[in-house]
Amino acid sequence: MTPQPLNRASALLALFVSILWGGNVVALKYGLATFPPFWSALWRMLSACLAVVIWAKLRGIRILPKEGEWGPFMALSAMFTAQISGLNTGTNWTSAAYAVVLLNSHPVFTNLFAHYFDSEDKLTPRRLFGLFLAFAGIVYVATGRPDASLAPHPGWGNSLMIVSANLLAIRVIYTRRLVQSADPERPVIWQMAFSLPVFLAIALVSEPMTLKAVDWKPVAAILYQGVLIAGFCFMVWTTLLRKHSAANLSMFGFSVPVFGVAMSAVVFHEELQLNLLLGVMLVTAGILIVTRKARAAVAAPAPADGARQ
Repeated sequence: MTPQPLNRASALLALFVSILWGGNVVALKYGLATFPPFWSALWRMLSACLAVVIWAKLRGIRILPKEGEWGPFMALSAMFTAQISGLNTGTNWTSAAYAVVLLNSHPVFTNLFAHYFDSEDKLTPRRLFGLFLAFAGIVYVATGRPDASLAPHPGWGNSLMIVSANLLAIRVIYTRRLVQSADPERPVIWQMAFSLPVFLAIALVSEPMTLKAVDWKPVAAILYQGVLIAGFCFMVWTTLLRKHSAANLSMFGFSVPVFGVAMSAVVFHEELQLNLLLGVMLVTAGILIVTRKARAAVAAPAPADGARQ
């Protein structure tokens, strides 16, 4: 089907999804005050998995892997589990604003890795310049020192967020290959389903189930990440991708770290330090440059990655 031009309604919907993505790490940080990292991952992926299963059932999509898909889906889940583990632990150790910028630098790493693993996505001088700007921004952010009350171990936390962004980039490229022959719902469901027993086992042996009394707010934060981000945003984005070019939709990705930093400032009253603001500008500019008119699957956000989720 020939992609349709991006109309105002679709553009507003894509912008709305980007705003929700921007709040994902903020919601994660908020929930971590009650649910430790691996319990948080477990509840989030359980709610997300159920949401995507319901969506797949409503669309009549086969859920069980076909012959030959079990191995690739398990490999994808291994990447996913490692990436979410780094995301949750890193966010727990650094501030939400720093975490959201570093995580959402993943399109930069996606474009870099695609140069070596995808013969159709080679770097151009323009994209190399964008990578340079973005990497400069990543360095500025990674070496920053956020408020100690929000970031007990910022050096380790920032480092883990960069590792998580790299794993997310690798997963984007790997998922791109899987969805050439599989409905996107199946790999998304099984990457989360296979992660659940791992998160449960680690949580049981290493963490208390809760850190303080549970009320509706941390539960809402979990549901935001699971149902809204990995459920609703996945459904909306896949619907938009069926109508419009992913290269056109990817232009909204550069706005995610901006929204995330703004939300962190509001929710946590986080000071917007100079190095953070400069880093945001450089990363945002770099993402905009490297994804502009980039190949569809590489430039587009990872389908329901639960970690833009």
